[in-house]
Amino acid sequence: MKEISLEVKTDLLMKKILPFLVLVFFFSCKEFPEQENEEVVHMSLKAPMEIVEASSEEALPRPESPKYHDSGVYDPNTEVAIEQKIIKNATLRFETSDLEKTRTQIQKAIFENKTSIQRENEGKEGSSIFKRITIRVPNQNFEKLISSIGKGVSYFDEKEISSQDVTAEFIDTEARLKTKRTLEACYLELLNKAGKVSEMLEIEQKLSEIREEIESKEGQLKYMQRQVSMSSVYVEFYKINPSESGVTQSF
Repeated sequence: MKEISLEVKTDLLMKKILPFLVLVFFFSCKEFPEQENEEVVHMSLKAPMEIVEASSEEALPRPESPKYHDSGVYDPNTEVAIEQKIIKNATLRFETSDLEKTRTQIQKAIFENKTSIQRENEGKEGSSIFKRITIRVPNQNFEKLISSIGKGVSYFDEKEISSQDVTAEFIDTEARLKTKRTLEACYLELLNKAGKVSEMLEIEQKLSEIREEIESKEGQLKYMQRQVSMSSVYVEFYKINPSESGVTQSF
């Protein structure tokens, strides 16, 4: 009997198993894209997580305070017009000889400057009778209102005017809000690509957290804008009975 060489045996074996290897390779290639897709989605889920951490309150750098011309609206270094956000408040306190006359004068100033009375009350303290008015005035009419109220007053027991520049804080909050909205759009895109329920739940949870942060930032911006657009002026004027006090009246 003729002996078959090792090379021939190997060749015969390869011919027998070759069809099987082809089938295995075919089905492996067919399944691979699905596995690859799952890996891509999984890796995509990790990416926004890193962005979220980088965009947290602690991680985001605070912007430098804006620089202005004397006009207060232009930055010569960046050549970008910047609207200053200034919160103004004032407290005025003085004596008058006629409460009703002074009240009428203040009411006229309120009407002329398109303001509104937020709160008003009156009462008595010792030998004096007082009236207190809290006024909300458009920012552009702030100085004019104070000047109108002060007409005829020889001196103020108290006159305090304060201003707070919140421009940098406003810009910072706007930047953070923009980042959160970008993250929201990113997660919405991932939600459309997610193929597993667990992935969908994870993305929905992150979307809920981001939307809460967006609402918070929007609320902060609206509050600051209201404070900037409408200034507060607190006015107190009082009358002392001359028979009980020798103080000279200022109004």
